Amino acid sequence: MAHATHATGTRRGLPAGTPSTPDVFGERVHTVMRWAWPVVLGLVYGYWVAALDRDAGPITAGNWLLGFVSAVAFVVLYAAARTLARRLRREPHAVTWAVFAALAYGFVYSQNGGTVLRASLQSVLIGVGVFLVAWYRYTLHDNAEGRRTT
Repeated sequence: MAHATHATGTRRGLPAGTPSTPDVFGERVHTVMRWAWPVVLGLVYGYWVAALDRDAGPITAGNWLLGFVSAVAFVVLYAAARTLARRLRREPHAVTWAVFAALAYGFVYSQNGGTVLRASLQSVLIGVGVFLVAWYRYTLHDNAEGRRTT
């Protein structure tokens, strides 16, 4: 019995090497989003940290400062992780994002008033989960040399 073979990365009528999904946005949109996404995430993270630090009390300059510093640190660490991770093979790539996620979560959880032990344990669990998901994703989308195929 014959079965159809899987065509890799080609669509009917398009040359080989053409992505299977069209890129509907231009290069400028991708460039803007490459920096807008971390900034928006950083602002949300900073607001979250400031709100947890406030703990239903009055808004103070210390809350604003903590939120702003947290947002800037998040954006800088996100950009560093993204830049570093692109240069790594799949396992260290996944570890980079796992460490980033664990650190970000651990800091937010520590602002909630939890113990250091509980924050550390939950951060490790978050890190392991992010590592497994990232490793699985990069295993599916990388070739044997660890370079992206899609």
